[in-house]
Amino acid sequence: MSVSVEDVKYIAALARLSFSEDEQARLAGEMNAILSYMAKLDELNTDDIPPMTHVLDVNNVFRAEDVEQRISHDEALKNAPDADSDYFRVPKVIS
Repeated sequence: MSVSVEDVKYIAALARLSFSEDEQARLAGEMNAILSYMAKLDELNTDDIPPMTHVLDVNNVFRAEDVEQRISHDEALKNAPDADSDYFRVPKVIS
């Protein structure tokens, strides 16, 4: 696959960019160089290589979950400045 100047114009129009004729020719050449480099990767034999989901060998990046004792409902209400049986009482914000 090769990129023509017309392809560069089309891509530039999609990206709302404008290039001079010299820049369009240069970009076409650079895109073709990139594509030729990527074509070299097709020459590699990857039959025995398993697919990866991540570049690094990371199994689990989360910390271990530790089960801890939670405070009881009564202990939580004990810290409230004002409580009404089972709930915290707070000042009215919206009138």
